[in-house]
Amino acid sequence: MSGGGSSRPPAAAGEGRALTRIEDLVAHGLVPASASAQLKAVAERFQVRLTSHVVAAIGAGGGLDGGRGGEPDPIARQFVPDVAEAIIAPEELIDPIGDEVHAKVPGIVHRYPDRVLLKPTHLCQVYCRFCFRREVVGPEAGSLDDAELDAALGYIAGRPEIFEAILTGGDPLVLSDRRLGRILAGLEAIEHLGVIRIHSRALIADPGRATDDFVRLLRRRVAVWLVLHVNHPRELTPDVAAAIGRLVDGGVPLLAQTVLLKGVNDDAATLEALMRTLVRLRVKPYYLHHLDLAAGTSHFRVSVARGQELSAHLRGRVSGICQPTYVLDIPGGHGKA
Repeated sequence: MSGGGSSRPPAAAGEGRALTRIEDLVAHGLVPASASAQLKAVAERFQVRLTSHVVAAIGAGGGLDGGRGGEPDPIARQFVPDVAEAIIAPEELIDPIGDEVHAKVPGIVHRYPDRVLLKPTHLCQVYCRFCFRREVVGPEAGSLDDAELDAALGYIAGRPEIFEAILTGGDPLVLSDRRLGRILAGLEAIEHLGVIRIHSRALIADPGRATDDFVRLLRRRVAVWLVLHVNHPRELTPDVAAAIGRLVDGGVPLLAQTVLLKGVNDDAATLEALMRTLVRLRVKPYYLHHLDLAAGTSHFRVSVARGQELSAHLRGRVSGICQPTYVLDIPGGHGKA
């Protein structure tokens, strides 16, 4: 598949080179040199990429091998590869949420009657170490070409029951404004479509992505919602907060989804702070995801009982607008429970 050069993760104004090699991580003090050989084996299977913005956020709290109080930094834990990723538990799956069962044409997953996933690219600005699509994202997978995109739009246009199209990937916001604008215009032209939802991690990795031109690009006949993936309050830096402000002030409604991760946010105080910070920034918490059974992620997993306990704590401590819905995807493509 080819994106014609329009899907390469862009560098923000003033952003340095992204870190993609284990040698880069060693040089920045993010991983110990003694673990290089093991980490290179991990990186051969699961993509590595950290932007300078993420590296700076990690710098505030320490690296993967010990931040505050000797514990791994919660930002580093999400983006810096760990030798624990080489441990594949028997229950872990290549396709943990069952996308393949519901794949219709390239780029389209149609699991629920009234909405579809449209995956225009498999590239990301950063690669999360717990991603449920970690086996398929990366430069090798590329992006939809024009013919594939037209076929995907045609699939949606031919099914009047589809009310909502969800742009995911990869991360749709690695696309250029030109390419993203073509996709949005194609979706907007489908008469029965009422909502376009964009799921993205890009603002956390590169808040400069939220330019005035980008904000204007999202003003459409259909409602365009942007869903941010954010797991820890320290990800909401002043630059990220300013980017969120530009979007909200420009009329773009924002939601947030969070993945429950051991060693990152599996405590009541962190979740409480995250949800309150999001609401203060005018972002509605949407989903709290139980971690999917992706390969090499068991070191991030907490029990469902612990997730229920934390969800109950939030109900007792924060207001209704701070409440995400706690969900897990049932393996086999059956959807959320």
